[in-house]
Amino acid sequence: MSSTNYSSVDKEMIPETEVRQVELPNEVEDLYGGVTLSVEQSMDPTVFLNLLRVSLSKWKQQGKKGIWIKLPLEQASLVEVTVKEGFKYHHAEPDYLMLVKWISDAPDTIPINASHRVGIGTFVMNSNREVLVVQEKSGAFKGTGVWKLPTGVVDEGEDICVAAIREVKEETGIDAEFVEVLAFRQSHKSFFGKSDLFFLCMLRPCSYDIQMQDSELEAAQWMPITDYAAQSFNKRNELFNYVAQICVTKSEKDYHGFSPVSATTGSGKRSYLYFNTGSGNQ
Repeated sequence: MSSTNYSSVDKEMIPETEVRQVELPNEVEDLYGGVTLSVEQSMDPTVFLNLLRVSLSKWKQQGKKGIWIKLPLEQASLVEVTVKEGFKYHHAEPDYLMLVKWISDAPDTIPINASHRVGIGTFVMNSNREVLVVQEKSGAFKGTGVWKLPTGVVDEGEDICVAAIREVKEETGIDAEFVEVLAFRQSHKSFFGKSDLFFLCMLRPCSYDIQMQDSELEAAQWMPITDYAAQSFNKRNELFNYVAQICVTKSEKDYHGFSPVSATTGSGKRSYLYFNTGSGNQ
């Protein structure tokens, strides 16, 4: 990590009185020939722009490629001058905005922002071959009377198997254990222009007394799986019909999905690998 202060900047560009007060934000070189600046202190936009121009010239001479600038909410006043200097929005989080500029003559290889959202649907069946189903108060299913599987979105940093257990608990109060991924679907242009990955997961219930989440659900119940699959909505919609038939087939123990196995990467990070173990978990 290094920093550049005003002593290295043309005094005609920045007043002498300000030279002693401010430094360019910390800069960190990445593994791909780029530089990331994290602006953690308050800066005047004009002062920041002059410093940035000097640094861009330096990085160009050094053969740097992608230049990233991380601006926290407190430094939002610097966005306009940064954009005018040729930087583009890359992604945003609740507490910061990341901008980037490619300064190399080589082809631009800056990776795109996260392109997918991950969702889960949960198939929870008891020993009586009844499936846990819900009716939603909002969204596309509001007022339709359709009984559907509990669904939700995977939180950042959350494993699919953990998210499935959490969603079932939050919506219905049912404690469950993860069994396997039965299928997954990819669709596009579905959420702020992003693609969507949806994983159909099977869980085994550990409790059976439903305590419905009133804020999101109109109703929740255990329903015979044949009744769930036979709903006219499922019959009319090809994708939902596929999902229902997968669940029915699994209930008849004639379908093997992908079970999670915890594994360590070369860097020591642990994650889950989902594959067909051939164990035929039910």
